[in-house]
This record gives sequence, structure tokens and C-alpha cells, in this order.
Amino acid sequence: MSTVNIGEARARLSSLVSRAERGEEVVIARRGKPAVRLVACALSATGRPKGPRQPGALKGKLDIPDSAFFDPLPEEELGAWEGRSED
Repeated sequence: MSTVNIGEARARLSSLVSRAERGEEVVIARRGKPAVRLVACALSATGRPKGPRQPGALKGKLDIPDSAFFDPLPEEELGAWEGRSED
């Protein structure tokens, strides 16, 4: 654990955040007295827990029907998607 004053933290915020992300605890002091603790979040920016991805984690949890999902679109719907009008 390291302690830095607010002025130093302001000047070196990026490096302090990097240190916290690596697991180090950084204390920011105001007039020599500890004020806040800088630690890494348990969640990533997307809100999911950090950690390595687990291949196959969704196996058996998703149900994609075999029929209709991958069938070609009917001609009239395909024409609408392609901007062809049937007048």
C-alpha cells in the first residue's frame, strides 16, 4: 500500500489507476491524513465480472430453433429489405 497526497495524485492519476488495476492499494491523503483508497473495481466497464472468458459457458443455455431461423426469406420480404417495391 502506498500513500500519495492529492496534488501528486492529480498529476499522476493515470499511473495510480494502473497500479490499482494491477492489485495495489493506493491511499490518497489530504494534508497528510488518509482521505480515500484507490482500488480496482470487481466489475469491468461493461458491468460484467472481470476474469478470463470461459469457452462453452453458454452451452445448453441457448435454444436456437432449427426450423425457420436459417430458411431463406420469402421473395416479397426479401424485396422489401432490398428496396424493391412490388407495384
